[in-house]
Amino acid sequence: MPADNVNKVVTLLIRHRVRQGQLDSYESWLRRIVQTAQGYPGHLGVDVIHGKEGDHALFTSVLRFSSADHLQSWLDSDDRRRLVEEVTPLLASDEDLALHSAREFWFAPEHVPGPPPRWKQASITFAVILPLSLLVPLMWQPLFAIQPWLGGHLASNTLITLTIVLLVVYLFMPWVTRWLAPWLSKP
Repeated sequence: MPADNVNKVVTLLIRHRVRQGQLDSYESWLRRIVQTAQGYPGHLGVDVIHGKEGDHALFTSVLRFSSADHLQSWLDSDDRRRLVEEVTPLLASDEDLALHSAREFWFAPEHVPGPPPRWKQASITFAVILPLSLLVPLMWQPLFAIQPWLGGHLASNTLITLTIVLLVVYLFMPWVTRWLAPWLSKP
């Protein structure tokens, strides 16, 4: 693997269709595999989206690693191999894997192979960022009043922008995209 690809974040989408009557067993297995994956080098997090496909529960796991090498180590591990063998009888079909080299994968609809149209991505992003851009500066105002040097142009904009970015990436966007997954998955 070329050196410039070693440090790029990779995202793996794993879709599982769970057999009827196996939901509790699957969810127990899912907790174990998520906990196991967290112990591997380069693991950056996992988001799980639960939906429905016909009569089957559909689980989409968005797994992020700091590099393709770290992801490959997890995929080749005995731990994962054993856990996949354990879950196979609970699934209605083979697991569906899709690799992405994006640094973040907010838009991961459950029923379509690719991301939703850009206008939907832009709409959701706007809807999340607009209220934050109005509220976050107000949240910081008391601190700016106490510490005037923080209220300067550069310092205040840095704090406000950092706060908005962290809230969008780690809190609101994952939640909103899970909540709007049915709409995002419509053509």
